[in-house]
Amino acid sequence: MNAKIPPLSGEITDLLTIIRTLRGPEGCLWDRKQAKEDIGRYLIEEAWEVIDAVNGGKADHLKEELGDLLFQILFLTVLSEERDEFTLSDLITAVSEKMIRRHPHVFDDTAVKDVEEIKNNWAYIKEHVEKKPVRKEGYLGKYPLSMPALAKAQKISDRAARVGFDWETASGVLEKIDEEIKEMKEAVDGGEKECIEEEIGDLLFSIVNLCRFTGIDAEQSLRKTTNKFERRFGYIEKTLANRHETLLETSPEEMNRLWNEAKEKEGKTE
Repeated sequence: MNAKIPPLSGEITDLLTIIRTLRGPEGCLWDRKQAKEDIGRYLIEEAWEVIDAVNGGKADHLKEELGDLLFQILFLTVLSEERDEFTLSDLITAVSEKMIRRHPHVFDDTAVKDVEEIKNNWAYIKEHVEKKPVRKEGYLGKYPLSMPALAKAQKISDRAARVGFDWETASGVLEKIDEEIKEMKEAVDGGEKECIEEEIGDLLFSIVNLCRFTGIDAEQSLRKTTNKFERRFGYIEKTLANRHETLLETSPEEMNRLWNEAKEKEGKTE
């Protein structure tokens, strides 16, 4: 089957025109100063906001955040266009051809019996047809340098576990965590910064392994806890503002009391 690659829509062309205008001589000074590295940082931030919108379940919010993400992608594309590297049409054509090529069971006559065979075909095409090594830097592979550390740790430890390099039970992971806590305490007592950093890293990696072992996404778990902290601290700040007080004027004891009050209002005691 030959799949037809669709042309650019009018709306996409209009958005490209807006970006080119912003980058033009009479455009926005801030937009004209942006480099690829700048947009790359914004793109990561927008991608996380898309994930928040997905988890939030509101279609309008998701639409807005996807639009923001698309804007950053197109902005990067225009920067490449300005340097005669590639255009959006080149990008769309390349990814469309790649997706068609990697789905021969849909766009060709290749027969598959299950998802595992589809994944194996994908890897074979990537490595042998496109000449792109599926796994670099050994069995564990190579991941993006900007990938969040918790997510990378979980993926690497999961990869190692697939060949049996793992604990037999969750209690084994907990014992490892206890061991790492002890070593971290010794490092803190020693006061050597590099040693403390190493032991904290070992402890974090062990906790990530516990997350993986129990089916918890470490990145999402920490994100939820951080959001909870922000929410409760925000309650402290708002309460103080209503009393015409500031954080710097408030004692730690009073902030702790308000923190517990915030937990009570959430129906939590931890």
